[in-house]
Amino acid sequence: MIKHIVLWCVLIVSLIANDFLEPKDAFKAKITDQGESLVFDLELGKDIYIYDDQLKFELKAQQSQDITSKITIKEPINHHDFMVHFNPISISVPKSLIQELIQDQPYELVVMYQGCSEAGLCYQPMQEVYKSANATVQPIAVKQEVQQLNQEVVQNETDTIAQTLKDGNIALVLATFFGFGLLLALTPCVFPMIPILSSIIVSHSSDGQKMSASKGIRLSIVYVLAMSLAYTIAGVLAGLFGANLQAALQNPFVLVVFAGIFVALAMSMFGYFKLELPQSWQNKINQVSQKGEKKQGYAGVAIMGFLSALIVGPCVAPPLAGALVYIGQTGDALLGGTALFVMSLGMGMPLLLVGAGAGKFMPKPGGWMEAITRIFGVIMLGVAIWMIERIIPAMATMILWSLLFMGSALYLFLRGSKVAKVFSIVFFVYGYMLALGAGSGGKNPLDPLEYVGKTGVSHGLVFQRVKTVNELETIVANTTKPIMLDFYADWCVSCKEMEESTFKDEAVLAKLDGFLILQVDTTKNSDDDKALLKKFGLFGPPGIIFWDKNGNELDQAKLVGYKDPKQFLDHLNKFYK
Repeated sequence: MIKHIVLWCVLIVSLIANDFLEPKDAFKAKITDQGESLVFDLELGKDIYIYDDQLKFELKAQQSQDITSKITIKEPINHHDFMVHFNPISISVPKSLIQELIQDQPYELVVMYQGCSEAGLCYQPMQEVYKSANATVQPIAVKQEVQQLNQEVVQNETDTIAQTLKDGNIALVLATFFGFGLLLALTPCVFPMIPILSSIIVSHSSDGQKMSASKGIRLSIVYVLAMSLAYTIAGVLAGLFGANLQAALQNPFVLVVFAGIFVALAMSMFGYFKLELPQSWQNKINQVSQKGEKKQGYAGVAIMGFLSALIVGPCVAPPLAGALVYIGQTGDALLGGTALFVMSLGMGMPLLLVGAGAGKFMPKPGGWMEAITRIFGVIMLGVAIWMIERIIPAMATMILWSLLFMGSALYLFLRGSKVAKVFSIVFFVYGYMLALGAGSGGKNPLDPLEYVGKTGVSHGLVFQRVKTVNELETIVANTTKPIMLDFYADWCVSCKEMEESTFKDEAVLAKLDGFLILQVDTTKNSDDDKALLKKFGLFGPPGIIFWDKNGNELDQAKLVGYKDPKQFLDHLNKFYK
């Protein structure tokens, strides 16, 4: 299967790699003085276009001014739901306007633009600069050198990782992404996969089957390879075709269906019914197993691994986003997809350890397995709640967790040993605390009493929701405050982590005092959501964009992925003194 995917990626690259123009051939720009005006001419190569919202004119004297709205630009064309310009492009900037804005000061006219090829490649943002005759501002060559230095020092994380893919040694790139995977393994995205894999191993050690270390390893390898394959396919598709496959699978209907599957698995583990294939299917499987017993059950493990990656772990952290940016910009699906695959293997290392340990230390089947099976039944219910909490109110989530713990406490008290009865008291108390927290407005099951007995307490940042690109541009153009725009989704684990920790931290709240705090909710993954994500080069939440008080976007300040309060404050202090 992996071989086929790699061959598929190679085929795509071979079809498109030779159709791209070099930037110098794709964009031939100049600014000329034609007496009463300065004229910007841009000759575009074959099948090249530029985005209207990326075409900006800036006048730099003692201060910088965006004059794009003050000059006449021809109407853009709707192209695949984006407003773009094709050849010819010729735009005049009247000198009378320049005189009106800065009088006789020396100045630079900077024209910024960014474009793409119909073949599927998007080029880096570019600019053309014109200096007035009496300009004493920094020479262009020096300015470009400083700009390059700034990019090296404070380039945002996603672009830095994308640049690593572009410029790095292939072996170093893959090793780096494996390291990224190991770090991602410590995030909440991977934790729910541990009980799923563990329950699979438990099920394979029941019914008289002996579980060995080697078999535990084999099951884990199949699960992790399938998970890695899912991330790779999703990443390549997202990069090449702009489709966030994982986000599409966060549809409420899909989440409810899969949560229902986990509930059904739990009920089966509690002994209410037995999940099994029809007898005719079992006979076929038995026939196949007689030819090769080792192959039995691996297909089911692979399917669970594949689905776990797409449904349970929809997180977009900087390493994943960086790889997606690289694929989208260059069309190199082979290297980008391989990097994602290696990163996924790193994420799966703890799962391999779980499989090895479970296989090595798993006792022989017996009556003890009934208790273990019920424990995993409770864990399956917990995974179902974890999934569905993305689309239900926080109070409902807290109540479901409360019922799970209090129900488990009741079962242990009635059916368990003396030791189990002690645990039942602990579980009941915690379940009761969750119920109190739900009634007081709490949202975090790990801190259920956060708001109990408190009044007038801030629950964190207050966001103003933004739904469309036009609405955002209007807000940015009409405010004098610095702006923070947060991309959020109900199904995004890291988003909720930021909400519960970083955005409630007193130092963070103090630093953001005076900011205009905006938020885009991408839960439904609508066309407007996709357009906003596309505008900022994001492939999913969490992502944070910043502007200064003059409405200038701080591209180098862009954040992708979870940041704890200290990391977030350190980042803010680089750009807002």
